[in-house]
Amino acid sequence: MSFHEGIIEGIQVRQLKVHHDERGWLAEIYRDDQIDLAIRPAMAYISLTQPGLARGPHAHRDQTDCFAFPGPSVYRITLWDNRRESPTYETMMNITAGEGNPLVLVVPPGVVHAYKNIGNVPGPVLNLPNRLYAGPGGHEDADEIRYECMEDSPFLIQ
Repeated sequence: MSFHEGIIEGIQVRQLKVHHDERGWLAEIYRDDQIDLAIRPAMAYISLTQPGLARGPHAHRDQTDCFAFPGPSVYRITLWDNRRESPTYETMMNITAGEGNPLVLVVPPGVVHAYKNIGNVPGPVLNLPNRLYAGPGGHEDADEIRYECMEDSPFLIQ
């Protein structure tokens, strides 16, 4: 495969509007009036990633992810359009998010995604996917296509 840098169709990126006061800060991650009904969250989770470590790359057949990278760490996010029918097929995007650039990132099905904590502190990442992980009650196969162990993975998180 030959990749080229560019904007991937269907990826949504928006600044996380952070409201500061003497107690700290608050940021709205999800609002019904900012997201299409088809990709409304079905669940939410938070993960903590240690400095220097990565999660992914993987993609979903049906699931849309809605990530929030609030900080305090910094993440390098790599996306690759693996949708053969997409006009941006084989396009790769790299985004930096977190401290200094808090973002919400919506990733549609078929777009391979991974992120690495390139900061100096552990950092949280929130996800509000539009599908339940492993279906109702966790009794179905997870909607994941994993690329972490593929020797010829189209990209590796450095």
